[in-house]
Parts: sequence; structure tokens; C-alpha cells
Amino acid sequence: METDEAEILALKALTYLASLDEMMDRFSGLTGMAQGDIVERAGDPEMLAGILEFYLSDEALLTEFCDAFEIDPEAPARARAALPGGDLPHWT
Repeated sequence: METDEAEILALKALTYLASLDEMMDRFSGLTGMAQGDIVERAGDPEMLAGILEFYLSDEALLTEFCDAFEIDPEAPARARAALPGGDLPHWT
């Protein structure tokens, strides 16, 4: 997957996450960032990678997101690999 495609998918994931108050609160708590700061950094590839990591760590959220946008469930993992740090081994 190309970087541009990966960023677009991650932006969709952020938009979806922002619509889920409980999940957005959880992500905010895990990152230690205020929700406004998360949205403000939406163009940062490292933030987008973190968003995808969050989804990949929660199968129910990942499935819900993929179903809502009719996305191949493998696409978020491919997108994560195309963003900064994607070549590192993951334990999620």
C-alpha cells in the first residue's frame, strides 16, 4: 500500500474514532494527549500510525470500523506497515 493510501485510511479511522466518545477517551488516555491535540496532529504520519496501532490492538473496534466503511479487514495492517515504524516488529 502506498503511503498516501495509508494516510487516507488512517484519517478515516481517526474520523470514526472521534465519533465514538468512549473509544476516543480510551485512546486519549493511552496516549496522554488531549483529544484536541490528537485531532490537531491528524496530518502527522506518526500520529496516524498510532491510530492504526490502536485499531489493530482491538479486534472488535477494527471489525466495526472495517464493516462501517466496507474496508478489507487486512487493509489497516497494510496501511500501518506503510507508515513510520511499519517495518518494525509488532507485538499487538
